[in-house]
Amino acid sequence: MTNPTAKKVLINGANGKMGRAMIRLIEQYPQLGLTLAAARSAGQEVTADFDIIIDFSTPQGAQESFEIAKRFQKPFLTGTTNLPESFLTQMEQEKNFPVFFAPNVSLSVYFFTQLAQQAAAMYEGYSLHLHEIHHVHKKDAPSGTAKKIAAALNFPAEQVTYERIGETVGTHEVKFTSPFDEISLTHKALNRDLFAKSALEIAAWLVTCDKGFYTMKDYAKFKLEEHAK
Repeated sequence: MTNPTAKKVLINGANGKMGRAMIRLIEQYPQLGLTLAAARSAGQEVTADFDIIIDFSTPQGAQESFEIAKRFQKPFLTGTTNLPESFLTQMEQEKNFPVFFAPNVSLSVYFFTQLAQQAAAMYEGYSLHLHEIHHVHKKDAPSGTAKKIAAALNFPAEQVTYERIGETVGTHEVKFTSPFDEISLTHKALNRDLFAKSALEIAAWLVTCDKGFYTMKDYAKFKLEEHAK
């Protein structure tokens, strides 16, 4: 039975792996309060009524879907990486509707980055190494997630090492080394549903937000406050 109060989601990049996963999970998790309004591929006109647009596509597709959100004044969420700086600035400055961007929408990856920051402070004087592994189809290297972790650790992005192996969803390892010992922190995504479900959970939250720009820091704060209640 369809939930009449469910928020209608327009998915941009619907033919991609994330798009297909989100379409499946919207039906699988009705408790999220979301329903599929339309699935859009690049260049398609938007005719369906929707409450929020979620984009996991290409830099061009993300900018297309942002313009759609602006035209209809609807919330916009993207996890597309390798976006132009000018577009990132445009999203950050948007004041007329809710906008969310994160190169990785997993809450567990966000907390992993926080742990790595704490470890870097505790293991001061140790050498740091950041390594990531993704599937062979991934176009950007190092990944947007790896660059985000590197920035949080003040580690040069050009020193991030990476591999592209098979269908690996995503593994990130932060390693601290001294002449006497080695400490490793690793996050390994077991399947793409980790990111797809998290994107939908963020979307369900974003439609309740005031106008403006949001990141994983804002969503993490919301989740921690919700947990503390």
